[in-house]
Amino acid sequence: MPSVTAAAPPAPVAAPAPAPAGPPRPGELSWAQARMRAHAAPRPWPARTVPLADAVGLTLADALRAPHPLPAFDTAAMDGYAVAGPGPWRVRGAVRAGTVWPGALHAGECVGISTGAQVPAGAGAVLPVEAALAGGDGLVSGPVPPPGRHIRRTGEDTPAGGLLAPAGTPVGPALLGLAASCGHDTLPVRPAPRVRVLVTGDELDHAGPPGPGRVRDALGPALPALVAALGGECREVRHVHDRPAGSLAAAVHGTRDAEVVVVTGSTSVGVTDQLRRLLTEAGARPVVDTVACRPGHPMLLAELPAGGWVVGLPGNPYAALVAAHTLLGPLLSGLCGRSLAPLPLVPVTGSLRPAAPGLTRLVPVTWDGAGARITAGHGAAFLRAAAVADALAAIPADWTDGTPVPLLLTR
Repeated sequence: MPSVTAAAPPAPVAAPAPAPAGPPRPGELSWAQARMRAHAAPRPWPARTVPLADAVGLTLADALRAPHPLPAFDTAAMDGYAVAGPGPWRVRGAVRAGTVWPGALHAGECVGISTGAQVPAGAGAVLPVEAALAGGDGLVSGPVPPPGRHIRRTGEDTPAGGLLAPAGTPVGPALLGLAASCGHDTLPVRPAPRVRVLVTGDELDHAGPPGPGRVRDALGPALPALVAALGGECREVRHVHDRPAGSLAAAVHGTRDAEVVVVTGSTSVGVTDQLRRLLTEAGARPVVDTVACRPGHPMLLAELPAGGWVVGLPGNPYAALVAAHTLLGPLLSGLCGRSLAPLPLVPVTGSLRPAAPGLTRLVPVTWDGAGARITAGHGAAFLRAAAVADALAAIPADWTDGTPVPLLLTR
């Protein structure tokens, strides 16, 4: 379309343990299934060709191939002397990076050479300058290097036509440099999907400390950066009131400059929650309707009849963050033509209360040596743990302390 007294204190009373989250509802998708379905739902955007400077952050639409061998000629990998045959060697001249020595070397001859310079015909190796002894008689002596020593041969990195990066690769600094080094001035890319964020909730304040009975909006400031990190382009963040009842529908259907509408809050079935009802009335095609995970299970994804996608995130900030990584990230990857990134399996330590079978819990973790440790403070409404975490761990119900689990890297 985010004072010590002398008396001993009383013994602490243990608070009752919270009840485990309920089991998945019939037909509720697993967390892994939801990610895959969100990624597979869209068709990738058509490709366009842009200058290198405009391609950063976008996605390769076609494979990037080498138009010529890399390197394009035999290249010196060290400063020193390009030598032919056994020494001592008579110096015939010098060749520096960016120039060509026109002759050919014969046995017992050499030329001074710089790193990156083209190795002359007839040279068998490069003798590093620190191993060479240059006399005043025009001769250089030193150990005879093995054939090919310190020479990068033509096509050693990639032959002509060789694959440099497959379609679907995100364009970052290294890929830009690689493309330029091969002589590319443009790249075929898929543009970043445009995203509009609608933040619902009459209880939200948008500046300063929240008033009595009110809550400061956390998701409005957080989501543009998260959208960008997930591969999209946030065009607008708009606050939509819960009343009158049709406000959200008007905002969703009034979106014309974005392919994806993200709605925060309004995903449950309370009296002020409108999103599911308006999608049903509009004839939207449901793709994901609740997920067997905690937090974030009311999340949803649907396709509007006229095109465009609606992603529903819970109103609680941490639950919304989980839902965005579960549905919005894979959806944007699918639109960009990127593959669904495989998740590394890493041992996770810490403690969690029991969960019902079939539920995945998404918890913030920080690196702890070769593994990761659960970070305290990850309630559905709080971002304290997520703000300092390195990843989100997708922990199944049968997890035991130290078992490897999939990680979603968040920084």
